[in-house]
Amino acid sequence: MQDRKAITGVPIHELLARRWSPRAFDASRAVSRAQVAALVEAARWAPSCFGAEPWRFLMWDRAQDAAGWQQAYDCLSDNNRKWCKNVPLLFLACAASSFEHNGQPNRWSHYDTGMAALALSLEAVAQGLVAHQMGGFDIPKVRAAFGVPDDFMPMAMIAVGYQAAPEVLDDEETLKKELKPRARKPVAERFFGGRWGAPAG
Repeated sequence: MQDRKAITGVPIHELLARRWSPRAFDASRAVSRAQVAALVEAARWAPSCFGAEPWRFLMWDRAQDAAGWQQAYDCLSDNNRKWCKNVPLLFLACAASSFEHNGQPNRWSHYDTGMAALALSLEAVAQGLVAHQMGGFDIPKVRAAFGVPDDFMPMAMIAVGYQAAPEVLDDEETLKKELKPRARKPVAERFFGGRWGAPAG
């Protein structure tokens, strides 16, 4: 397996440094029910505005529901299908458009759902798994196939499973992405101190 730990400017928690988004998954290893329960529990305890928990997650476990998994897989973009064929577990994260308690628009729901998805992804690392979040999927197709209501926005598909060696990837372009060094923009380009564009700290 590749060691893709982030090369950080200062030390950060091991769980955060080890989180990355591989495309090489082990098709022979299923995710256990106990691991799935932990992933869901981590997402359930994410923070949200007013404690509204505006997220909804659909899940397809290939070992438990091969037909449902195939339907979800068929909603992915061509590029994602190239490598997701080995993924044992797929999630769809959806965000509510309004608050349940008062019916008012919830402009924080996308942000909150993203935090729940990150919590799930970090728990995957803690469980010895990997997770890869994807924006490349057909939203109308997902809505039609799985009955997602109009007042929920499908935000991301999330692939979860065990990491495999890059050699399992049979597409040259996908393999290049898998092997590309990890990188981030300099802190000064994205983090400001007190005023937009001012150096941080």
